[in-house]
Amino acid sequence: MVKTSITSKLFFASLFTLFLSCFRTTVLFEKKNMKLSLVGLLLLPSCGCHAFMVPRASRVGGNTVHGQSSIAADVPAVNGKGGVENVAWDCDDEANCVQVDACDENECRTSLDVRIHGTWYDLSGWRKAHPAGAHWIDWYDGRDATEVMDGFHTAKGRAMYQRLPKSKESTATQLEETVAPDSPTQKAFRQLRTELENDGWWERDMVHEFTLLGIWASLVVGAASTAHSIPFISAILLGLSMTNAGWLGHDFIHGVDKYCENMRLFTPLASGLGPTWWSDKHNKHHALTNEMGVDEDIATNPFLFTWAPNPQDDSPLRKIQHYIFWVPFSFLFALWRVDTLSVTIKAVEERRPDAKRELNALLIHYGVLLTLFPIQVWLPAVLLSGLWSAIIVTPTHQSEEMFEEYQPDFVTAQFLSTRNAVTTNPFSEWLWGGMQYQLEHHLFPSMPRSKYPKLRTILQKFANDNNVPGGYRESGEFEILKMNWDLYKRVAEADAVPGAPLTKGKIGQLGAIDPQPVTN
Repeated sequence: MVKTSITSKLFFASLFTLFLSCFRTTVLFEKKNMKLSLVGLLLLPSCGCHAFMVPRASRVGGNTVHGQSSIAADVPAVNGKGGVENVAWDCDDEANCVQVDACDENECRTSLDVRIHGTWYDLSGWRKAHPAGAHWIDWYDGRDATEVMDGFHTAKGRAMYQRLPKSKESTATQLEETVAPDSPTQKAFRQLRTELENDGWWERDMVHEFTLLGIWASLVVGAASTAHSIPFISAILLGLSMTNAGWLGHDFIHGVDKYCENMRLFTPLASGLGPTWWSDKHNKHHALTNEMGVDEDIATNPFLFTWAPNPQDDSPLRKIQHYIFWVPFSFLFALWRVDTLSVTIKAVEERRPDAKRELNALLIHYGVLLTLFPIQVWLPAVLLSGLWSAIIVTPTHQSEEMFEEYQPDFVTAQFLSTRNAVTTNPFSEWLWGGMQYQLEHHLFPSMPRSKYPKLRTILQKFANDNNVPGGYRESGEFEILKMNWDLYKRVAEADAVPGAPLTKGKIGQLGAIDPQPVTN
């Protein structure tokens, strides 16, 4: 447990007060099974606008699982070998696994089988040690996770899974009979990925990287130099720097190379957002894009609805959401900052890797921010940055297909749920931060964004050659914004639908969104 000084406690208390002052005009809602209030935002950060929630621990069989498992020193490691009855697995964070006595299913997972590159692995002992949380692995029980493994992990991580114990032969055989086989599109995509890796597409253009950092630094210097003389200009420059810092941090946290590893602390230092919070929340959206009840980025009620909800889940705000969307959009960064502080402090208490360094970086960030910039500069800058960022990130998915069920073909699902934006000028190309190439990013999240313009033509050809439904989707930057507004308007004018898909988390799937019981 970290010993926090009285000064630090007062700092955090004042910081929360400053940010929560942004919410003084928030309407108090009281509904069955839901209460949203300012007190709730402070005490229960996970009970608010669900796209901006604090990640939660995973619950299996009624038991909350925290931390990592330990290895008994006198038990020999038997990685990669399964098939022994009446035993379970226990793994450390390096995927070194040992056999232990089988436990009661109510106390721990005794089976959890995931397919990666055609081989079934028993991850029951690895789930607690998984750095991104047990809920990730739980959701892929009995499913294929090849694209998720390849897309989000370093070379070390992609080698580690091969040391994990393989599923029992009888289990693997049974699963192969019931689980959808790899589609031709998935197989073609894996071949494409291998070709791109061999051709050096993950090598960074350092001139491009330093140019982006230079633009960010120039905006910060400009904002600081005008903070007291021209606060209006300073707020705009600072807001642009925060948005730019968010996109840069997004690149660094997704990246799997040494440069990104060294730059991870840029995110809390420059934008006030934590890598631990971001990883826990964001990668789930990438893997299960537009899956209702799982992808928290489309679970934005009670402020915004992307489909007509069950009457019991409805809100009066839905009827006017197309007029007031800019209000929750503006609070995006404010909520993310509050969530980051909550998650990071908790991560320090749980001794998660690099949590102390992240907390120190956040303290430096707020020390500099509150010293150099008066409240009439930094407060509107936070709101402007949230508005710009939300306008950019929401339309590339929300106007496309949404899925009520799990999609076994990851590649096709990304094409169906994603639309790119075609920018019209150099400023827009920079401001969108690579998110205009949303499909390229979702299929290859760890690839440097400087490669995406050239990758665009390759993916267009891939879609045509493999007859991907809907093909490669893109629209002009203003057209795609209009499409998203039209969606909000259609949903606002629609009647509530009894039995509509859940707007929150599905039962048994606790990540960064709340569970919601099924209603009749």
